[in-house]
Amino acid sequence: MAEENKRDLRQGFFVRDLADGAMASGQIDGEDAILVRRGDEFFAVGANCTHYHAELSQGLVVGDTLRCPLHHACFSLRSGEALHAPAFDPIPHWRAEAVGDQVFVREKLASPNRKQVANSTAGHDVPASVVIIGGGAAGLSAAEMLRRQGYDGPLAMISADDWPPYDRPNLSKDFLAGNAPDEWMRLRLPEFYDEQKIDLILNARVASLDISGKRVHLENGKKYGFEALLIATGSEAVRLKIEGATDSQISYLRTFADARAIVAKAKSARSVAVVGASFIGLEVAASLRTIGLAVSVIAPESQPLERVMGPEVGDMIRGLHEAHGVAFHLGETVSNINGTTLTLSGGAKLEADFVVLGVGVRPSLALAEQAGLAIDRGIAVNEYLETSAPGVFAAGDVARWLAPHSGERIRVEHWVVAERQGQVAAKNILGYGERFDAVPFFWSQHYDVAINYVGHAEQWDSVEIDGDLSARNCAVAYKRAGRTLAVATISRDIESLQTEAEMEARIRM
Repeated sequence: MAEENKRDLRQGFFVRDLADGAMASGQIDGEDAILVRRGDEFFAVGANCTHYHAELSQGLVVGDTLRCPLHHACFSLRSGEALHAPAFDPIPHWRAEAVGDQVFVREKLASPNRKQVANSTAGHDVPASVVIIGGGAAGLSAAEMLRRQGYDGPLAMISADDWPPYDRPNLSKDFLAGNAPDEWMRLRLPEFYDEQKIDLILNARVASLDISGKRVHLENGKKYGFEALLIATGSEAVRLKIEGATDSQISYLRTFADARAIVAKAKSARSVAVVGASFIGLEVAASLRTIGLAVSVIAPESQPLERVMGPEVGDMIRGLHEAHGVAFHLGETVSNINGTTLTLSGGAKLEADFVVLGVGVRPSLALAEQAGLAIDRGIAVNEYLETSAPGVFAAGDVARWLAPHSGERIRVEHWVVAERQGQVAAKNILGYGERFDAVPFFWSQHYDVAINYVGHAEQWDSVEIDGDLSARNCAVAYKRAGRTLAVATISRDIESLQTEAEMEARIRM
C-alpha cells in the first residue's frame, strides 16, 4: 500500500472490524504502526521488528505478545519491550483507548525504563562483579540483559575475536554474497559498550579459570575477578588434514576474519570446492555461486543435510542448489590436493582455486574441563543454566541442558538459542530463578528459499510432509512414537510461529 494511502489509526477504528488476535496496519503521526486486539484490550505498536525490520503484521499474537514472522523475535504488546531475542530493542507503542464502538490511538508512550535491580532476589545476593567469557550471541545478549535489568556492577566481556559482537549467521549469507558491508554486521555500535559500561576486551584469550578463587587468567597475564561467571565460549570449526593441502588453500568459516579472508580469495578466483554439505557449507556454496564462482560440493552423505533434516528435504535442497549450477560429489571425500587439483576418494579429479571446509563444529570446552566443571558432551547445566559450580553459568553452543519440550538432554548450535540462553542466564545471575524452557529455533537461507525449524529432533521414526516440497511450500514434521519433536517449514512463517507457540504451551501445561 502506498504510504499516502495508509490508514491513519488516530482517526478511530471500529471494534467490530478487528477480531480477537487480529491486526490492522496503518500509520500514527507518519510512523508505520499496527493496531492489535487481544480480548477486550487494544494495543498500538510499531509495525517493524527491530531485528531485520520484518513486518510484524505478518506475525502472530500469542497472549499479550507479538511474534515476528522472520526470526521469531517476541515483543510485549503492553510495553513494546523485546522480550526474547533475536531482537534487543523495543518497538514504539502508543496508548489505545476504546470509546463506544471505536478504538482511538492516543499519546505515544515512553520506551521501557531500565529496571532497578534489588540488592537480593529470592534470597540470592546480586553479584558484586560479573565476567562473561565469549563475545558472541550468548555473551552479548547476557551483557545487554544484565544492564536492562538494572545491574550496575562491574561487567567485563572477554572475547578472543578481533571485532565487537557481530551478526554471525550472516557471515555465510549476505556478507559472502556481497550484500552486507562490514559496518552492517555489528550487533551494536561501539558507543553502546561505553554507554552501558561494558568492558569489552577483544583479542583476549583466557588461559585458565580459577573457580574457587573466582579469577579468570588471560594469556597476556591479566586477571579478572568475578562473583558470577558466564561461560559462552561457543564452538570451533572441525579441521581436517588433507594430504597435499597447504594452509593458504584451505579456508574455514567461523569468524568475521574467516569471512573476510574468503571474500578476498573469491575476488581473484573462478572456482571453489566446498567440503561438507552442512548448513554452513551449503550456505557458503549458495553465496559464492551468487557472486559467480563455479561451486563444487563434496560430502560423504548420500544427500545434503540428511542426518539433520532427512532424505526428502535433503533431496529438495540438492535440487535447489543444482538448479543454480552447483555440482555435487556425494558419497565422496577429498583424498589429495595438488595445486588446484582435488582427487576424490572415488578417483575422480576436479579443479578449484581454493577450498572451504564446512564439516561441522565442536564446542569449546577446554576451559570448562580445566576448571573441573561437569561435562556431558558439552558443559552440563541445570534448568537455570547454572553449571556444577554455584555462580558459574554456561550458555550457547557449549551448554547441554534438559530440554522440557523433548525430555532429553540436548546441546544446540544455533544463534537464537544462544541469545535466549544468554538472556535467561543473565536473569539468573541476578537471582530471578527463571527456567530455560524456550523451544529451539533456527533458520537457514539458500538463495531465495528460507527454511525455519522449531523444536529439536536428533532421531525420529517418521517424517510427515504437509504440502509440496518441490513447490517449496510445506511443513515437515519429525516424529518419534507419534510425538512431534520438530517442524521445518518453507514459505509458512505463520505455521512455524504457531508450532513454536503450541510447543511452548505443552511445556507449560
